[in-house]
Amino acid sequence: MEYRPLGRTGVMVSPLCLGAMNFGDPTGKEESIAILGRALEAGINFIDTANVYNAGESERIVGQALKESGRRDQVVLATKVHGRMGDGPNEQGTSRYHILKACEDSLRRLQTGHIDLYQLHRPSLTVPVDETLRACDDLIRAGKVRYIGCSTYPAWMVMEALAVSERYGLARYISEQPPYNLLDRRVENELIPLCQKYGLAVLPWSPLAGGILAGLYPPDGQVPEGSRATRAGEFFRVRVTHKGREVAAKVGEMAQARGLTTAQLALLWVKDQPGVTSPIIGPRTMAHLEEAIAVMDMTLDDADRLRFDELVHPGNAVADFHNSNDWMKARITD
Repeated sequence: MEYRPLGRTGVMVSPLCLGAMNFGDPTGKEESIAILGRALEAGINFIDTANVYNAGESERIVGQALKESGRRDQVVLATKVHGRMGDGPNEQGTSRYHILKACEDSLRRLQTGHIDLYQLHRPSLTVPVDETLRACDDLIRAGKVRYIGCSTYPAWMVMEALAVSERYGLARYISEQPPYNLLDRRVENELIPLCQKYGLAVLPWSPLAGGILAGLYPPDGQVPEGSRATRAGEFFRVRVTHKGREVAAKVGEMAQARGLTTAQLALLWVKDQPGVTSPIIGPRTMAHLEEAIAVMDMTLDDADRLRFDELVHPGNAVADFHNSNDWMKARITD
């Protein structure tokens, strides 16, 4: 397997990152631990979770699994802070107050002395960026965090943070975790070129478009029972556009001709896109993980890349995967 540098840090990570959002719900604890163990066995050394995933249960499961396996020091462990973790007015966001408390809580749930990559889950439009960065810098100096990153930030806010870090000698972001898949390619316009220019790792979330690019939603409009569209709120259902379904069906035809599943070819496309470090897979079952593991040693042909560009032009979108944040005003209409 070819490991990839995590931005400009020198840390090497697997070409796929195991996302733990499903750990605890809908995937039970025992199966979640088994999935994590199989991922490590297959060579995945990068695990991503967040404090808000299932109210902290995802972090607890990851922490238990790593402790029981004795492989904590062989893993690049990432988690996130920002989402609401209680009813109080200061139990969310990117303030120094919340970041310092949330980090201690995550360390306890993860049963570890340090977090390798601590990410701001969403940007704040009200908290000054220097306050956020100073809190993160203090965590690094205290040995509780190794590196910091951000997730679902607009390019201008990433650039602002890099400038503030340089101005005041603070820790800088080494990664950005954006929504990125064939159905929503808008990060190619500014964000990915910025990351390439300044040495930030790109860690795409939802590379399979929440199952749309796994072929779960046929063009005829059917919504499978138990799918994310039936379990999640309206914010996800509006992502399942008719055009997105059509594109997924065409990817399925391409995949069948190549002896792959729809999900494998769609994931391979993201993995091998310029600037991408490690797409985050979120397997709900062991079968989902096995399907993804096979992609790690594959390479996308240039001819296939051109075909994908014909389906959705670079920099464009046919489904809206930025609708879970407050800063993106544009919406995709079907």
